[in-house]
Amino acid sequence: MSIISEVGRTVKEFADGSFLKSFTSAVILAAGSGTRMNSDKTKQWIQVGGVPAVVRTLAVFQASKYINEIIVCARADEIGMYASVKEEYGISKLKCVVPGGSTRQESALAGFKRISDKASLVAIHDAARCLITAEMIEATVRVARRDGGACAAQRATDTVKKVDRYMSIIETVDRETVWLAQTPQIFEVEQYRAAAYLAIRDGFKVTDDASLMEHAGFNVTMVDCGKENIKITEPVDLLFAEAVIKMRAER
Repeated sequence: MSIISEVGRTVKEFADGSFLKSFTSAVILAAGSGTRMNSDKTKQWIQVGGVPAVVRTLAVFQASKYINEIIVCARADEIGMYASVKEEYGISKLKCVVPGGSTRQESALAGFKRISDKASLVAIHDAARCLITAEMIEATVRVARRDGGACAAQRATDTVKKVDRYMSIIETVDRETVWLAQTPQIFEVEQYRAAAYLAIRDGFKVTDDASLMEHAGFNVTMVDCGKENIKITEPVDLLFAEAVIKMRAER
C-alpha cells in the first residue's frame, strides 16, 4: 500500500468514526507492594487527592471512549476490594480481577490472557500512574493503531551520563535520543502475544512491555505525554501528584 493510500485510509477511518470501533482492552497492573512508600497500604491504595490511586486510574480508563474493557491484575489479598470499587465508582468496564504474578512481566501476561477475543489492541498500564488523562490514552491509542505499538513517554531534559559499576562516567549520552518510558504501552494483540511467549521461550526478563516488543523485533513509537504522568513510588511523589491535581482543578 502506498503512503498516499495509507494516509487516505487513516483519514477516512477517523472521519467516519470507524477508528473508535476497534476494540481495545486495558490491563491495569495493581499487584505491587509499595515498600518504598513507608506506608501500611500498598501504593495502589494510597490516597491521592482523597481517592485511592488505583481508583483514580480506573476512573480515567472508564471514561475513555478508546477503552472497551478493563482487566485488573491485583494482589491476591486485595482482589475482593474491587467489587465495591466497581459499584461505588461506576467502573462498568471492569471485566475481571485476576491475581498478579511474582513479577511485573508475569502479571501483565496474566491479565493479557483474560482480554476479549474481540480485542485488536491491548493497553498495559501501571495502576500507580494515576495522573494519566483521557488525552494521553487517546494519543497513545492513535499511534498504536497507526504503527502497531506505542509507549507513553517523557523526553529527557537533563544531561544523561552513562557510568560503570564504580559510578565513574563512561560517556555523555545525546539526550535528544533519550526518552523516559511511561505507561500506557499499547500494542496490536497478536504482536504482543508473539512477543510475550518469545520472551518466555528465551528466558528474557523485562521491566516494561515495550522491551518485549523490542526483543521480538516489533516497532514501538514513543508518544510524548509530558512530565505529569508519574508513577507513585515514593512519598515525595505524593507531593507532586497533589500539586498536579490542584493545578488541573484551577485550570
